[in-house]
Amino acid sequence: MSKASTSIWVTMQRKRWAMMVLLFLSVSTVGLILVRSSFESCNFSGQFVEEKNGDSSATKLQSNPLGFMKSKLVLLVSHELSLSGGPLLLMELAFLLRGVGAEVVWITNQKPLEADQVIYSLEHKMLDRGVQVISAKGQKAIDTALKADLIVLNTAVAGKWLDAVLKENVVKVLPKILWWIHEMRGHYFNPDLVKHLPFVAGAMIDSHATAEYWKNRTQARLGIKMPKTYVVHLGNSKELMEVAEDSVAKRVLREHVRESLGVRNEDLLFGIINSVSRGKGQDLFLRAFHESLETIKEKKLQVPTMHAVVVGSDMSRQTKFETELRNFVQEKKLENFVHFVNKTLTVAPYIAAIDVLVQNSQARGECFGRITIEAMAFKLPVLGTAAGGTMEIVVNGTTGLLHNAGKEGVTPLAKNIVKLAMQVELRLTMGKNGYERVKEMFLEHHMSHRIASVLKEVLQHAKAHALR
Repeated sequence: MSKASTSIWVTMQRKRWAMMVLLFLSVSTVGLILVRSSFESCNFSGQFVEEKNGDSSATKLQSNPLGFMKSKLVLLVSHELSLSGGPLLLMELAFLLRGVGAEVVWITNQKPLEADQVIYSLEHKMLDRGVQVISAKGQKAIDTALKADLIVLNTAVAGKWLDAVLKENVVKVLPKILWWIHEMRGHYFNPDLVKHLPFVAGAMIDSHATAEYWKNRTQARLGIKMPKTYVVHLGNSKELMEVAEDSVAKRVLREHVRESLGVRNEDLLFGIINSVSRGKGQDLFLRAFHESLETIKEKKLQVPTMHAVVVGSDMSRQTKFETELRNFVQEKKLENFVHFVNKTLTVAPYIAAIDVLVQNSQARGECFGRITIEAMAFKLPVLGTAAGGTMEIVVNGTTGLLHNAGKEGVTPLAKNIVKLAMQVELRLTMGKNGYERVKEMFLEHHMSHRIASVLKEVLQHAKAHALR
């Protein structure tokens, strides 16, 4: 084979491998990769098998912080099944528990009457991994709840399921409920949703900021006290880290996405990756991006050609907000520099393609912001709002730059965009610092240890009440 042919063959193999990565990755719009490694030592029926290297899966189970959940029956109740962060995080927990041999049952409380392709796909991902999916209503749901060792209610809205389905049995199951809360908005503080919250075994919340908000708000607005509350920061999956640390995979994915967007390798690409909504701040980001371009033009600054990509768009719904974003781009003649990408499970290639992540969630910010730690794993600096869980992830001036939420944050964000555009070494240093912070605090095994300590206490609480 000639040298030229060898080079072409290697390039083709790399591209082919990258496409396999694209097909494999299943990442949420908040950055979730569905866990595969947890299942490498067990089959779908949950029966553990011997590894080829001679190490038994029993040994691996003992070293897994969640190993004590083997054979436990866990009921997971989600208010919906969608590509949003809450349901996908609960799915990740389901797969982690299946990986240690727990019996896991899934209930989706609210489903559309008509067939939904997303729900169909996600349910089959769970079924393929041995998670049982049952109806939210009916005797089977009641029997499972009564029999379960642990029940996880996911999001405040999941509280609707308790009275609607369990009725007089609610009191019996409260001592074994762990309520996983992700919301930061005021309208969730509704007695119809959270009246049982003080009586459950515990609440698990993704950030200290959100936990403090719930503590103060429930007391002030509802006059109720939070149960024992655990703050559990999330972590990146092994799969995401493998891709983030593979220079060949990142380069090929970067080239593929940039080519599809019409962005050159030498151009600078700022990305915001969230479902398009006013609360995520895409409108204010685009205003800041336009302002940064105007500043560069006025001051005649020497920077690479800059682009912005909004990942999480949904023109099929044709919302007023989506239309506002596109109209702004047309009005400012930014069509060649601002790119919209429909919401997708596969966001890792877009993280590989961008140079800077913008986390512009408004009001109280993100509860945590999974996409933030995913971007940091790819050694990207983060421009984030100084609100919510982002402040527990991003170290201002070290792993990124923070700006105020709201309209008053537009100009500071624009200045930060210009600053990173002009200083390549600063971008690289912040990206490296962010990666080191992820390795220190935000990996899957960190999250597993944190969740494991919570589940142990909840199981002890449930056992103690069962003996009364």
